[in-house]
Amino acid sequence: MFKTLAAAFKDSSIRKSILITILLLLVFRLGCYLPIPGIDTAAYGDRISSDGLSILGLLNAITGSALANGSFLALSVTPYINASIIVQLLTVAIPPLERMSKEGDEGQKKIAKITKYVALVLAVAQAVGIVLGFGTGALDQGLFGQNTPAWVVGMFVVIMLVAGSCFTMWLGDRISDQQIGNGVSLLIFVGILSTAGLSLVNVFSNIVKGNLNALWELLGFLALLILIFILIVFVDLAERKIPVNYAKQVKGRKMYGGQSSYIPMKVNAGGVMPIIFATAIISFPSMIMQIAGVTEETSSFAAFYYKWLGTGSVVYVIFVGLLILFFAFFYAQIMFNPVEISQRIQQNGGFIPGIRAGKPTAEYLGKVNRRITLFGAIFLAFIATIPSIVFSLVAGDSLELINAFTATGMLIVVSVAIEFNTALESQLMMKRHKNIL
Repeated sequence: MFKTLAAAFKDSSIRKSILITILLLLVFRLGCYLPIPGIDTAAYGDRISSDGLSILGLLNAITGSALANGSFLALSVTPYINASIIVQLLTVAIPPLERMSKEGDEGQKKIAKITKYVALVLAVAQAVGIVLGFGTGALDQGLFGQNTPAWVVGMFVVIMLVAGSCFTMWLGDRISDQQIGNGVSLLIFVGILSTAGLSLVNVFSNIVKGNLNALWELLGFLALLILIFILIVFVDLAERKIPVNYAKQVKGRKMYGGQSSYIPMKVNAGGVMPIIFATAIISFPSMIMQIAGVTEETSSFAAFYYKWLGTGSVVYVIFVGLLILFFAFFYAQIMFNPVEISQRIQQNGGFIPGIRAGKPTAEYLGKVNRRITLFGAIFLAFIATIPSIVFSLVAGDSLELINAFTATGMLIVVSVAIEFNTALESQLMMKRHKNIL
């Protein structure tokens, strides 16, 4: 990757794109520290820190601590991510959307526009939910003068949060225009890294103050973190190559075909999506209770939920693992259609060695896909549950480190880094071919 970066900086046009991307990312990070008038940032920060590893903690890690700061970009790209997931699922279920997705660039532009409209609706809902969930105690009612009604301040905060989310989507589009990576992915990447960096700085400050236990906890934590990163990179790059041979065909006076290729089937084709789906579903009741103001003291259901399904409990770990297995297979069925691929191979005069064309090929591809998906799902379930437990044992009282280095965050960082490296290599390859021509 460092060789690719060095080669990219030697090219003036790619270097310009990288510098513009860095500038836009700096604008994003500045927006994460721009507080919204009308928000009590101390109350927001205390609520996030006490929330631990649940949904608010996850959102805060993705947004680079912007949510805890009560900043203009507190929602960041989370509404857009949720909208993308919803539209992607609806594309499979609704025929008009499915036809639109197969119309090439024009269809993709229409899908992107629909996704942004859905993201706007979700941003409004999420902003209202956050304001109601945090309550009037987190609002500064002296915004427009003394004794300003709480609902006026709340409406202003909602408008600012939605505007910040729209601005973040605009930044993501401008970064994507530079063609060195997906803008939304890079914004999430920077947010997670900044959260992790701030946590490391705080731990180092404790070590400087003479806390030697924090030093040993940090060393053990970093050693395990490196091992987890190596495992994630290994599985993320792993793929099963299905060989495909193409028969020779005579068309006119020329002969075509006679070549060999392969179908790459990634072990972890769903990426981090199954974990996001599982976390969102199991955290949904908690989010609803927070919005409605239901606590353990006021509801027996809330007390039962937080006791048995709270983050870190045995039942929670089992449910998350099962949901990840389910969504990994569900996502694999959406992303990989063995019947369609089999028909495409047959139309191009290809065949898999030892497998007859047509239905046997589709059955073989489906069988291989299920086996690979099972291994990938077990890996995701392991990454989502076991490292957090081990980190809590090794890191001891360093809860801030555990909150910053989540399994979801590590998977996103690795995936985006690989995607960024691939985009740079593609740009360099295009430049080389252009120079040759």
